[in-house]
Amino acid sequence: MSNKPNIVYLNSHDTGRYLRPYGYDIETPHLQALAESGTLFRNCHCAGPTCSPSRASLMTGQYPHKNGMLGLAHRGHRLNNYEHTLSSLLKNNGYECAAWGMATNHCLKEDGDKQAAAEKMGYHKMLGWDLDDSLNFIKGKHDKPFFLSMSWGLTHRGGPRGPEGFGADPTPERYDPRYTMPPEPLPDTADCREDWTLFCAAATELDKQMGAVISCLEEQGLSDNTLIIATTDHGVPFPGMKCSLTKFGTGVFLIMRGPGGFTGGQAIDHMVSHIDIWPTVAALIGADIPERIDGHNLSRAVGEDHVPIHDEIFGEVTFHAAYEPKRSLRTDRFLYIQRFGKRRQSVLPNCDRSLSKDEWLKAGWAQLEEDDEELYDLTFDPQERNNLADHPRYEHILHEYRMRLQEWMEKTEDPLLAGEVPLPDNCVTTNVDDLDPRSPRLIKGGIPEYGRIGDHV
Repeated sequence: MSNKPNIVYLNSHDTGRYLRPYGYDIETPHLQALAESGTLFRNCHCAGPTCSPSRASLMTGQYPHKNGMLGLAHRGHRLNNYEHTLSSLLKNNGYECAAWGMATNHCLKEDGDKQAAAEKMGYHKMLGWDLDDSLNFIKGKHDKPFFLSMSWGLTHRGGPRGPEGFGADPTPERYDPRYTMPPEPLPDTADCREDWTLFCAAATELDKQMGAVISCLEEQGLSDNTLIIATTDHGVPFPGMKCSLTKFGTGVFLIMRGPGGFTGGQAIDHMVSHIDIWPTVAALIGADIPERIDGHNLSRAVGEDHVPIHDEIFGEVTFHAAYEPKRSLRTDRFLYIQRFGKRRQSVLPNCDRSLSKDEWLKAGWAQLEEDDEELYDLTFDPQERNNLADHPRYEHILHEYRMRLQEWMEKTEDPLLAGEVPLPDNCVTTNVDDLDPRSPRLIKGGIPEYGRIGDHV
């Protein structure tokens, strides 16, 4: 058998950083133990705080508008090249590649035969939906190193518990709304507390199931030669969080353990991004890193020196349920966000239905308008709520960051530079004036507002 390490990618939907290793009172003992024996990245961000663009960036090492995934895969958006994925890289380097759960569904799938789409991405096997299927894969006989991609929807709203629910029910003795504090930017109200307990219970169940995979690797004697990558796609599905370019939307947990220096209970404070996963794995297995890759090898950030690998990272949204074009530039000190297009009212279908959303709506969220530009001083305003874009003291910073963002957009050939982004062929989107992302009133074609022009389907 090859000396190349196995790669196990544990990914979840909509979890943000709300886990015990990040200081939150949520019972996640297995991920806490993984952090204590591995490496915790405290300042990791996704490249786009929506489901498919985020996952596509992690799997390609490129920002969404470069890899082609401008919106949701199940609404028609596609990668430019499925052979640029991490799974394809590993297959071409002698790995047996398998996917479980939502690893391709809702992320990178194509129309038609799901197995054929998975094979195009480099997967040899699509495992069943039972967790035991993945555990049996780990326990099986492997003549070559394997890559196992596992994806959970437990912290994603929807499913058998209704559109507002999650994948587990809270127990009163563990998560009692009376004694629970929802995170900012949510208000401390009874409904928001109740809503948050639902998420907490789902996060605990997620931890339990990820823990079963980690334990299986240990029981099979595979831990020392397996790189575990545990992360999520973006922020939690609450108003002002998922689909936001503040830390509440882009901030994600990232815990890694295994070869490459990801051991010893390290906590890394420097900024890193999901786009760094691809080049990290490529370097670990001795593969070349092509020029198209936007990220950097995370191995440089660990060890005694903890060398910063980014002085700036970028984020973007073009489509989620509806069209909402915006871009961001983040450094250690400042966050700059710029909105494009004509609309400034909140795009409500880009927030999932919930008790917390109802709370914001009752307070007049639909009547609020977003700013053209936002600038946050992350030292004095770590919650990223006090917009300084109009403050004269920060005028030079605003100008600098505006120019830096423009340079990046030009360098990466961002389609927003040409104006409104056309909805790609065979894609659908929700009317920007709708309230709910699950609205049946989908639109095919039309610019610029994706709702006032175009054909309903």
